[in-house]
Amino acid sequence: MKRTRLGAVVATAAVALSTAAVAAPSSAAPDKDRETVQSAPAVQEAPARKAKRRAAIRILSFNDFHGRLRDEGGLGGAPALAAKITELRQQYGRRTTVTAAAGDLIGASQFESTIFQDEPTIEVLEAMGLQTSAVGNHEFDEGVRELLRIQHGGCYDQCFEDGVAYDGADFPYLAANVTWKGSGKPILPPYWVKKVRGVEVGFIGVVTDDLPVLVNPSGIRNVDVGSEAEAINHYSQVLSAKGVKTQVVLMHEGSAQTWEPGEGETPEDDPRTPNTCIGLEGPVAAINDAVVPQVDAMVTGHSHEGYVCMLDDPRGNPRPVTQASDYGSLVTATKLVVDRKTGNVLRDRSKARNHEVTVEDGVDETVQAIVQKWLDKAAPLANEVVGSVTEDITGDSSGDRGAETPMGRLVADSILWGTQAEADGGAEIAFMNTSGVRDSFIYAETPGGEQPGEITYGEAGAVAPFGNLLVTLDLTGADIEAVLNQQWKGEAASRPVLALNPSEGFTYDWDPEAHQVVPGSMELNGEPVGADDVYRVATLNFLADGGDGFTAFGEGENVLGGPSDLENLVAYLEANPGLSVTDDRVGGL
Repeated sequence: MKRTRLGAVVATAAVALSTAAVAAPSSAAPDKDRETVQSAPAVQEAPARKAKRRAAIRILSFNDFHGRLRDEGGLGGAPALAAKITELRQQYGRRTTVTAAAGDLIGASQFESTIFQDEPTIEVLEAMGLQTSAVGNHEFDEGVRELLRIQHGGCYDQCFEDGVAYDGADFPYLAANVTWKGSGKPILPPYWVKKVRGVEVGFIGVVTDDLPVLVNPSGIRNVDVGSEAEAINHYSQVLSAKGVKTQVVLMHEGSAQTWEPGEGETPEDDPRTPNTCIGLEGPVAAINDAVVPQVDAMVTGHSHEGYVCMLDDPRGNPRPVTQASDYGSLVTATKLVVDRKTGNVLRDRSKARNHEVTVEDGVDETVQAIVQKWLDKAAPLANEVVGSVTEDITGDSSGDRGAETPMGRLVADSILWGTQAEADGGAEIAFMNTSGVRDSFIYAETPGGEQPGEITYGEAGAVAPFGNLLVTLDLTGADIEAVLNQQWKGEAASRPVLALNPSEGFTYDWDPEAHQVVPGSMELNGEPVGADDVYRVATLNFLADGGDGFTAFGEGENVLGGPSDLENLVAYLEANPGLSVTDDRVGGL
């Protein structure tokens, strides 16, 4: 990754969610292999005997933390998340709980974490007692080598704490379905076992098998990414052979609840909460159906949703399948009751609940002190004013990643601006992916004490967090249309559409029924784009390398690299003060 100024790239985003009630477990009959042995006829003694044979274990989980050191709008953030986890541990008993996560703990982080290679996030996760996590796609943002450094330690290109070497995460990342190319050997442990109240609990970690199209392919060229379900089932068998019968999956793949208002209903009637499971759509249900019954619970992530489901396993027995939204705004508490004699989970007693995390409920002072330390280190650069806006320019991609946004268009314009000169590539068109835009410029926000409308380096870094490089290449009009048609990922994808934002002067229409560009609708500066004509196109190396599934960029020729996206965005802001919202450039998307 190219470094700018202190060698940083940055990110932040905000989501607010509501909470509600506990989801009721399914009434399906328990697996016969998991039934408790009948107690002796002595009625008065039976409850006591059963109680001794049963162990209640709680899994406290979260996902998609994304280096959220600070809270946004009173929700989430490291100090509040740590306080909520401590509260739940005290409620259930520290010895009966395990704290685990489902990936994307780092990457697309707030400025104060990204500028220091997410070492601050690892420090706060350790302080709040995280015990294990699946890898997420964002753990691979800078490739396998950097992920292994995050796990095992070592300085990046400098030691950020006064010459003291970073010592790595003290919790294991799990990656059962990511193996060294051709070897079948996981790059990190595939599972982790923790004894709780005398019961061994096995955790298997997997990441979405879409990983190759979600990160820069060059960073993972030495690994293979396999099926989530196949890896889970293999290591479930391994755990069973070791006598570990209580098994939990940590999976960085997700779904979403869906609901459409019926006759006479309005959006205010929406029954979905973080503790319901209504109209679940996405890959999770299919993966659940394919995962062996020996797995007792599945903690999911990736889709930034809150839900609590009881989904039948292949034997028809319900198991909790949950997700805790994002940014530390929710914590899931999953209860598993284990028969000590058989080691099996009593599925009819399993349940889960999502708990909201708010600053009002308290913050952990130890974690707050760690956060403040890194805030102080980052402040001199973060608070430097680099530009200004005249109104809000929004682009928080945690919402709809299938549409262009004002900030997406602004970033696309900045890419074109930085590559238009012949020496810089001579670009005529630029594209920016909506999913790569991670924050907004809000006129009234003044995080560094600047004037309203002024944009700081930290705010710019929050928009462009990934350390990508600008790239220019030659594409024909037909190639450009093929790239745009790849915005459609299919109904089965967790995000069916991933939009590209075009730069000023390029327009086209999208057919939402056919899921493709309307033939003949592409124009550049009012002139039709010819299928055989060659155009100089600018984008990010992530996209040029096929990231987000945009493999048609691979048809490009005469490829030229450029500066980092953040360096270019800052230069664009400095050269263009007083930016405002631009008009839509795509019809129908």
